[in-house]
Amino acid sequence: MVRTFVAIDLAGDIREKARLSQEILAKSGGRLAIVDPANLHITLKFLGEVDPSMIEPIIDALRAVRADPFELTVGCAVCNPPQRPRVVWCDVTDNGESAALAREIDDLLAPLGFPREKRPFRPHVTLARVKEYHPSLSSQVACTPREPLGRFRVESIKLKKSTLTPRGSIYEDLAEVPL
Repeated sequence: MVRTFVAIDLAGDIREKARLSQEILAKSGGRLAIVDPANLHITLKFLGEVDPSMIEPIIDALRAVRADPFELTVGCAVCNPPQRPRVVWCDVTDNGESAALAREIDDLLAPLGFPREKRPFRPHVTLARVKEYHPSLSSQVACTPREPLGRFRVESIKLKKSTLTPRGSIYEDLAEVPL
């Protein structure tokens, strides 16, 4: 089985700015699982464990995406939920294009047996997962840059393989599909 998901990769300059925010977050008390900056992305659809024979049909379905390239902005670090965070992420804003893209991917993959998402799509970039909360986390988040990390043009989506290891996930691109 292959653990897979469909994602938008971030531009390199945004990854670098995110890394700087992550360095500030790492100084908080508690225990955080900081996402490797090379792995930062926006998940459009998590597919889970997939039979290897399904990879080509998934790629074929993704090639049918008809979305145009679009611009999006990656915001600053915030806690979610604010009172007792489990995740530190950056909100993503666009004109609804990423949500429309996620719905289209849902529609294209449903005939292959992948259930449609029931929750509303909320684009974001996960910077860290909170393993053990400490109140200093909020003050460290407040110390991260308060302006957006940046804006970039989304021109493709990727099918990614995720291998879980004790040191974190290792991602591998299985396919890139231009918009």
